[in-house]
Amino acid sequence: MASLAEVRRDEPEEEISPMDHPVARPEELRLLEALLFASAEPIDQATLAKRMPDGVDIKQALAQLQAEYAPRGVNLVRVANKWTFRTAGDLSWLMTRESTETRKLSRAAIEVLAIIAYHQPVTRAEIEEIRGVVTSKGTIDVLLETGWIRPRGRRKTPGRPLTFGTTDGFLSQFSLEALGDLPGLEELKGTGLLDSRLPTGFSVPSPSDDATLREDEEPLEPGDTLELLLAPAVEPEAEEPKPEAEAAAEVESAEVDVTAEAEIEAEAEAEAAAEVDAAEPDAGEPDERADHAGDEDDAEDRGE
Repeated sequence: MASLAEVRRDEPEEEISPMDHPVARPEELRLLEALLFASAEPIDQATLAKRMPDGVDIKQALAQLQAEYAPRGVNLVRVANKWTFRTAGDLSWLMTRESTETRKLSRAAIEVLAIIAYHQPVTRAEIEEIRGVVTSKGTIDVLLETGWIRPRGRRKTPGRPLTFGTTDGFLSQFSLEALGDLPGLEELKGTGLLDSRLPTGFSVPSPSDDATLREDEEPLEPGDTLELLLAPAVEPEAEEPKPEAEAAAEVESAEVDVTAEAEIEAEAEAEAAAEVDAAEPDAGEPDERADHAGDEDDAEDRGE
């Protein structure tokens, strides 16, 4: 029976892995790593070089450190000629945070929403008539983005404007079971939202949840719900080709007009030249006046 010592000699010796004795990293890499991790902002190469021992090739050290961190979750990157550690690009989703931003509606948007809720289906022109001011497209766009209103159809009037109504999201937002639960005239007066001195005949309409188009509405066309157009695009009418006889007649009339204009201009120039000639004195008039003046002087010398 073999002794324990002989058995131990027969067992093969375990190979020593290089990972059991890691190679010591260069000191400049440790220094660079510490500086970059401790800095809150990217550091330029010149600043890093000042902190390194003499004789260190800063470019080579940065390249080596960048290669070491390339497969890791944090990478050494160069941003605006400065160096810093950043999360690896393929792991950026870990840092994404979704938050809900609460924004208050403007007074104009609240007024438009109330008009649509009580008067639906209603067009933009009808909203402006009720408010008494022009409603910007941006106000309606904001309400469309919230999902509280939607285009229902097109009114059977010239221009075929869109008609708007509320959505289920509107009911959910304001905790309403149906549009009929909206406050009426007496409730609005009780809450102080309406002036007690209302004009005679003032009333609050009773909105309906019926999604069926009315007699004065047409169904939406493909693309209306996506483009959310407030008015249909007007296509320019193509000009019909004119017959050759009409085209020749137009050319002749144009030539006659040009000739008439030329004759009128020539007559005007002739009249202007005649007026100038009439206004200028003749060349012989100064000599005749001079002769008469000389005769009078001779008479005075003779005592006549």
